Amino acid sequence: MPSPRELTAEQLRRRADTSQFSYASTADAPDLDRIIGQERAARAIEFGIDIPSPGYNIFATGPAGAGKTSIITRFLERKAATRQPPPDWAYAHNFGDPDRPMTLRLPPGGGIAFRDQLDALLAQVSETIEKTFSGDQYAESRNAIGRRLDQQRSEMLRQLESHVREQGFTLSTTPMGTMLAPVKEGQAVTPEQFSQLPESERDELAKRGQELQEQMERTMRHIHEMEEAAREHLTQLDQEIASAAIKPAFDRLAAEYADWPDATAHLQNVQTHIAAHTDELKTQSAGGDEAAPESPMQAWFQPDHGTPYDRYRINVIVDNQGLKGAPVVVETNPSYVNLMGRVDMRAEFGTLVTDFREIKAGALHRANGGYLLLDARVLLRQPLAWEALKQALRTRRIRIEDVAQQVSAFSTTSLIPDPIPLDVKVVLIADPATYYLLYAYDEQFEKLFKVRADFAVEMDWTGANEEQIVRFIHHQCEEDGLPHFDLSAVAKVVEYSGRLVEDQRRLTTRFAYVSNIVVEAAYWARQAGHTLVTADDVTRAINERIYRSNQYEELVRKAITDGTIMVSTAGEVVGQVNGLAVLPLGDYAFGRPSRITARTFQGRSGVINIEREARLSGSLHDKGVLILQGFLGGRFAQDKPLSVAASIAFEQSYDAIDGDSASSAELYALLSSLADLPIRQSIAVTGSVNQRGEIQAIGGATAKIEGFFDVCRAMPGGLTGEQGVILPETNIANLMLRDDVVEAVAGGQFHVYPVRTVDEGIAILTGVEAGDRGPDGAYPPDSVNGRVDARLRELAEQLRAFEDEAGLKEAPAEPDNDQSADDAPEGDPAG
Repeated sequence: MPSPRELTAEQLRRRADTSQFSYASTADAPDLDRIIGQERAARAIEFGIDIPSPGYNIFATGPAGAGKTSIITRFLERKAATRQPPPDWAYAHNFGDPDRPMTLRLPPGGGIAFRDQLDALLAQVSETIEKTFSGDQYAESRNAIGRRLDQQRSEMLRQLESHVREQGFTLSTTPMGTMLAPVKEGQAVTPEQFSQLPESERDELAKRGQELQEQMERTMRHIHEMEEAAREHLTQLDQEIASAAIKPAFDRLAAEYADWPDATAHLQNVQTHIAAHTDELKTQSAGGDEAAPESPMQAWFQPDHGTPYDRYRINVIVDNQGLKGAPVVVETNPSYVNLMGRVDMRAEFGTLVTDFREIKAGALHRANGGYLLLDARVLLRQPLAWEALKQALRTRRIRIEDVAQQVSAFSTTSLIPDPIPLDVKVVLIADPATYYLLYAYDEQFEKLFKVRADFAVEMDWTGANEEQIVRFIHHQCEEDGLPHFDLSAVAKVVEYSGRLVEDQRRLTTRFAYVSNIVVEAAYWARQAGHTLVTADDVTRAINERIYRSNQYEELVRKAITDGTIMVSTAGEVVGQVNGLAVLPLGDYAFGRPSRITARTFQGRSGVINIEREARLSGSLHDKGVLILQGFLGGRFAQDKPLSVAASIAFEQSYDAIDGDSASSAELYALLSSLADLPIRQSIAVTGSVNQRGEIQAIGGATAKIEGFFDVCRAMPGGLTGEQGVILPETNIANLMLRDDVVEAVAGGQFHVYPVRTVDEGIAILTGVEAGDRGPDGAYPPDSVNGRVDARLRELAEQLRAFEDEAGLKEAPAEPDNDQSADDAPEGDPAG
């Protein structure tokens, strides 16, 4: 048999070409000027940011470590710098409905300035009112009104009293009020004396008393009206005086904010309310320390330092002071309150109270007029947050609501702040699975997030992209203050990038992992005292990273070398082959060889998957085993029935198995058992097979080869020059093997065999040609296929003969359905 085709050392790994660079280290490389390898995502993000129509929010998908957050943040900051800062937002007391605080739209970055100016204005108003209403002129004006009222009251009472006397009565003051009493002989008549008077006289006095009583009531009513009018006059006077006193100050501030209607409207409301409530403010200004409020409901008028002027202040919840463009907000904990804002409570006199000053902004408020970046998975884990965000985007309003009210069965009194208009671009970041789930199960999702930005896992391995990696390293070193890399170290980083995607044609775009190696290699360079990071430093960083994670791999390898896990790397065995699997352990994965055995025997049950029977097999592995039966039937059962039973097992496997990458190894074991040809145990196998016997590509080829190589090297006999791995030819481009494996292949100590078909693989494993059908349709008798075909024919004939013999013996003993064997007609065997 001719020697099988092997891969050369050069085919096992691609080397980075640093000869294209005109500089000796990354210190002289240009700085990074664009995003690497994410052209598709970049175009989608640019489109989503620029289009002004509602609903064109962005959902970015991609793997961890692809730089989604940093790339999108950079895009958003660049775009935000070209826009004008949005207005500030504040809440103010609603004088018409205190439970519904009003929103104020204020100049960008001017909210704090307006708040401070308003505070200064209120202080000035307080001082003005104190001076105005404590002056002699004001006191004289009030006294004059009081004197006029007293004179009018006295004159009316004098006239009343004179008329009463003329009618023979007198007025007397009692605890019950002013009373009328008849007068006789200059003395008021007592009730006893009145009862002794003649009836006619009593009637006359009663009649005149009733008339006088009515006149007295009219007089007292008139006096009350005069007093009420005087009070109204005094109040109007106070309002006119206060309005005239504070108007200039308000006019100056209103003129400054003439372009902002909310500010001027609030100033007008404050001015009007102050003028209408001068009595309260005079009392506060003149009274010094304020007494405790009569009820908790009054407490907010006198909070903390106790001043009714606090109702006129504003609460700036969004302050864009210092912004050079639109805001970019990255909310790492998008809970409901962190997203939508909240209304806090404070304890006063043993009661929880609140007002507009306790309203706090959320991330949507801070990002309003700009961009908000959220992790979709974190957002979806927060109760009510996802629905609140959708509602805000649909209505284009930010509505602050008490989250307790939404989940409580009872309604309590709370503030209902006016909603704020929303103008924001929301960017959600998640994995593709989250996107697909939301798209499938949330009908509003596609209407609100119309732009999908897919981040790539890999990019082409070209000279231009190698240049971009050099620039990335330069940028990382400059940003983090790391020593720069020489070109040999750069080559190692580029090759590590290719190894991460296991492809000689691709480089990874998950630069978080590349960044880790850059940082760690710089650390080891400093430990070694190098001014530049060298290839040895990068190699050590990679090896140290592996060493921190591969303890379990070493335990498995030790179990193999000491015989606890039975894997042979020498000799030949019929129906036994070494399969290869990859075990992922978080950030690390390694290849592990496993013994696969097959036993064939007489029967019709076909191929029995022992793993499936033990419920340790996944659906993909089950499919692979079923394909084996299709292959056997298609190749060997065209002229005879496939009368065979076979069992396949992964020996010493106690965990679930899935995937079809071992299906070719299982087929080799079956063919070996049927042909009674031993398989070389020094060769391990990976690759899936289809029903036509073609070997198909699998994943993890690099890890699988290295895993078997490490086991062979660790065995007592070490590398013998006979060991190797069979893999699909279509996986050649996926090989990025370690340097020690490449060196072993170059030295003839280890071999890598690419195969296209099962025939090529079985020939390598058995040392016997697979054999092709001749003109007569038969395989060469000494070939693998010839031996298998002969064995299957033999099994079919043996099974047929056995069934015929068993059927003859059993027939006389079986009764007919309707009659016994003794009653059966002649020539018709019973049963």
